[in-house]
Amino acid sequence: MRVLIKRYGLLSIQKYYILISKSQIKSITGLQQKKYRDSSGLFVAEGPKVISELLGAGFEAHYYFSTRDSDSEDHGATPISEGELKKISSLKTPNTSLAVFHQPKYPVIQQTGLILALDAIRDPGNLGTIIRLCDWFGVEQIVCSADTVDCFNPKVIQATMGSIARVGVHYVDLDSFLRNTTLEVIGAVMDGTPVYETKLPSEGILVMGNEANGISETINKALQLRITIPRFGAAQETESLNVATATAILLNEFRRSTGK
Repeated sequence: MRVLIKRYGLLSIQKYYILISKSQIKSITGLQQKKYRDSSGLFVAEGPKVISELLGAGFEAHYYFSTRDSDSEDHGATPISEGELKKISSLKTPNTSLAVFHQPKYPVIQQTGLILALDAIRDPGNLGTIIRLCDWFGVEQIVCSADTVDCFNPKVIQATMGSIARVGVHYVDLDSFLRNTTLEVIGAVMDGTPVYETKLPSEGILVMGNEANGISETINKALQLRITIPRFGAAQETESLNVATATAILLNEFRRSTGK
């Protein structure tokens, strides 16, 4: 049962807010854990930009709460007080709105164009940034190893800034996928051919590896072309680039050199 509470503002205007039940709080905060996201098929998004992007892309909202009058009036959000929002938010400083969405069912992977493959990316911020980069560079499909962080992790969703609405993320047996693809498999490695000296294909699969260990030995065997981003500093002492930064450089080079 929904419970209304009343507040009085300027000129004694009455504003009504919903009190969230204990069961709702438990179900929403539980979605911070992957097992509950998997079992329910739901995920949480916070902030008006991310929520607006998802709604605009046709994602179905299970719950939508907001402290902003405009969201309630224009987008059908349930009005909520800041105090109630804090109870369900995973952010230290909650944004003005929170929604729970049904996870989308992505279409079958199409073996065409440029695809990004991720081998054991563990940091939610990195994955979220990479999804946003794919959106920017027009890469519509990402294939991930099973041990890559869940794309519906709340921290990933926040980092995508809404780009999750336009990029399909698939979790597969990455070794099997790469060995059976008809596309050329290109890996970003430390000892590869400098990317600026390499003729890049207009279609293919670009593989990016784990933050600490790079591409795994198993996946490395599936690579057909190995490229690297050369260092230009005089000292040449920097060990590696952040995986999201490296992805940005390589996607830019693919688009620049192929014109597609």
